Amino acid sequence: MNFIDTYNLTGILTGLFTFLIIGMFHPLVIKGEYYFGVKCWWIFLLLGIGGAAAALCIHNVFLSTCCGVFAFSAFWAIGELFKQRERVKKGWFPKRKSAAE
Repeated sequence: MNFIDTYNLTGILTGLFTFLIIGMFHPLVIKGEYYFGVKCWWIFLLLGIGGAAAALCIHNVFLSTCCGVFAFSAFWAIGELFKQRERVKKGWFPKRKSAAE
């Protein structure tokens, strides 16, 4: 962590990790709704609670911030999961065909 502090990289790395974390959750929401529907919302809730707890326990500002971004991205994903269901109903995203079809 001295390298990050020495070269004042905390802000740029926080931005990069925020971008990557949000980018990771976007396909997770789409795939989660596709394969499991909205009933997988509780997984995102548990991820968010875990990330928030980690952010509170970690003393390093950079790592704590990354955990906080992860936590609130997971909480955001819950709402997006239900919005994704509506997007599928509108035909904007494919609906998974059941095994019987």
